Amino acid sequence: MNKAEQRQLLEIALEQDSAISMQEIKESPSTAPRIPADAIAVIPVRYLVLFPGTIVPISLGREASIAAAQEAVRAECPIGLLLQQDSDLEKPSADQLFQVGTLAGVLRYITSEEGSHYMVCQGEQRFRVKEFLDGYPFFVARIERLGEEDESAPDIQARMLQLRQRTAEIVELLPQASAELSAATQNVDSASALGDFVAGLLDLNLEQKQDLLETGDLRRRLDKILELVGSRIEVLRLSHEITAQTKERMDDRQREYLLREQLKTIQKELGESEGGADAERLQAALLKAGMSEEADTHVRKELQRLERMPEAAAEYAMLLSWLEWMTSLPWSARSEENIDIGHARRILDGDHFGLDKVKRRILEHLAVRKLNPHGKSPLMCLVGPPGVGKTSLGESIARATGRKFVRVSLGGVHDEAEIRGHRRTYVGAMPGNIIQSLRRAGTRNCVMLLDEIDKLGAGGHGDPAAALLEVLDPAQNATFRDHYLGEPFDLSDVMFIATANMLDALSGPLLDRMEIIRLPGYTEEEKTQIAWRYLVPRQRETAGLSAAQCELAGDVIHALIGDYTREAGVRQLEREIGNVFRHVAMRIAEGEAGPIAIDAATLPAILGPRRFENELALRTALPGVATGLAWTPVGGDILFIEASRTPGHGKLILTGKLGDIMKESAQAAFTLVKAQCETLGIDARVFEDNDVHVHVPAGAMPKDGPSAGVAIHVALCSLLTGRPVANDCAMTGEISLRGMVLPVGGVKEKVLAAMRAGIRRVMLPARNRKEMEEIPEEVRNALEFIWLERVEDALSAAVGGPR
Repeated sequence: MNKAEQRQLLEIALEQDSAISMQEIKESPSTAPRIPADAIAVIPVRYLVLFPGTIVPISLGREASIAAAQEAVRAECPIGLLLQQDSDLEKPSADQLFQVGTLAGVLRYITSEEGSHYMVCQGEQRFRVKEFLDGYPFFVARIERLGEEDESAPDIQARMLQLRQRTAEIVELLPQASAELSAATQNVDSASALGDFVAGLLDLNLEQKQDLLETGDLRRRLDKILELVGSRIEVLRLSHEITAQTKERMDDRQREYLLREQLKTIQKELGESEGGADAERLQAALLKAGMSEEADTHVRKELQRLERMPEAAAEYAMLLSWLEWMTSLPWSARSEENIDIGHARRILDGDHFGLDKVKRRILEHLAVRKLNPHGKSPLMCLVGPPGVGKTSLGESIARATGRKFVRVSLGGVHDEAEIRGHRRTYVGAMPGNIIQSLRRAGTRNCVMLLDEIDKLGAGGHGDPAAALLEVLDPAQNATFRDHYLGEPFDLSDVMFIATANMLDALSGPLLDRMEIIRLPGYTEEEKTQIAWRYLVPRQRETAGLSAAQCELAGDVIHALIGDYTREAGVRQLEREIGNVFRHVAMRIAEGEAGPIAIDAATLPAILGPRRFENELALRTALPGVATGLAWTPVGGDILFIEASRTPGHGKLILTGKLGDIMKESAQAAFTLVKAQCETLGIDARVFEDNDVHVHVPAGAMPKDGPSAGVAIHVALCSLLTGRPVANDCAMTGEISLRGMVLPVGGVKEKVLAAMRAGIRRVMLPARNRKEMEEIPEEVRNALEFIWLERVEDALSAAVGGPR
């Protein structure tokens, strides 16, 4: 209870007529056992520490407190007030009360007509609890009254004099303090009474007040009060200085305003009032901008230049544009962020099917931001093939947090000025993409998606990826300086999210600032669910159709996925669904009556012949052809390795636009086959009279990496032994010259590619077994996995070779 509330309650207590008088309470019989002479009734109080000599009103709410107060009135003895250690407790126990309190005399007891009970108390003396007594309906305690020591000592008198002087200083600094208060402090002739009087006046918390009450040594108590009074005086003096400075600044601004009004009048009389309307508009925008003090000073200086500059001046338009940019940026505007993890989970689940691990990582990130809003959270980089939902995930995060969303496309950016902006001395100069996006968002704590960050490229005008280092570093972006603005702008509240298809093109320092979250491709079942839940309703609405006008059979989506769109994402699938609905819309627009039914058999008439055929049986029917698995920026894919021999001198010929690593892998496989001639049953003389040609079809596409080593080795063995490779298996793995199969990356994407291609057996390095948890359960159940320790394991499963 603060002092204002105490005064208000005291006025009510003194003015209000009591429904029950104190005399009636005294004459009423007591229902409690008699209290011993060395004990008192005790009331626990929540927010009050009463000092001796102080008069305060107390509102009584607990039945036990009302009974204790009436018992004290009835016995005409003081009551004890003890502060609760925990103010929130409704029924504290004896050990949850402080042991030092104040004896108080009950001056008046009031009962209102509504049933509320009050009493007005005056503190009399400190006491300490010796023990609490049982058997009473309220707290009763044996106490030790704490007396004061001799106050005539010179050092105590000196402290008393100093306290009077310091209290007088407070009264002078408080304009609302009355003269009676100053006189009261001067008239108190007891050091302990003066200390308690001043302590009751100070705005202290309960812990500080209880500490003063428990300090029995008068010298120490006076020293503590002097220290608190000194701190209060320093605060009041500082407040007076701030008030004076503020008034002085306001006077200066009023003087500046009057002078400017006079200047406008003079310019108008002289016909030199150009720029006035622009200056007034910018002046109003500047007051609302809330920019930093440094930027505010710079803008005001330039605004004064604009006011004195004729509109025909060459620099006028340039300066006006810069001022408009500066005053329109969200220097202090913020969206109200409300991170609710349950709400965020519902949004992510509603917007995206699957991606459980990705969603969990995003929710963990949001949970950290909720618990530590001012912490420097890492930048998330969503990496995955096209069409898996990276950009839409960023939009969902913005909706889940209540922030504005803005997208910055970085694909094809080769100029550092696209990030940092151009210096405003150049003609046509503008801020960089980061500042432009912030103005579009209108808040300084938006979600900013840096799309296609892996497509950045260095050019002749600097490296934009290097410029991004300052933007994305939490230790630096609080003072990001755009070249056009020329003033630091705080980006620390922006939630940056980057997207990329692959990480190979990103520099090490840029990768170091990002936390990589990988989004794999979708399984066929996931694509089917996504199509029915999201793509079909969206494309049907885009085509202007209703569900009653077009009926899609259940096999349509499966046919579109398997025969027309083999991709990691669902972007092409959505296009094909759109083509189907546009075909239906055209037929209905031509007058055909609905509903029009579409099934898998009608797709060739709408979309043309199937684009993907099962080539496995055809391609692997002859010896020398093996099916490999590859990772690409757009997801996994199958890769055919073809080997043929021609008359020659034992050379290895490689074609198919292979990279250096893949060429070395093929050379290693060729050498290993030579070394295993006897084991494989191959005549070694075949290498003297023949050249071996290894080709990887789709020759226009570059291919690289070591993971085709097993497939090349199996293709060579199939060629030289004359035994074809099984057409239901595909393989991946790097090989060594000792025949070991080494682990590779992109396992999940490769397995999903095998599933899409109709493969039933997948050969993987045994050391990649730990990555099986990443593969969806329905895919694991549909495929047979063969784990390879050595190349002989692959030969045994693929061509029936020796183990």
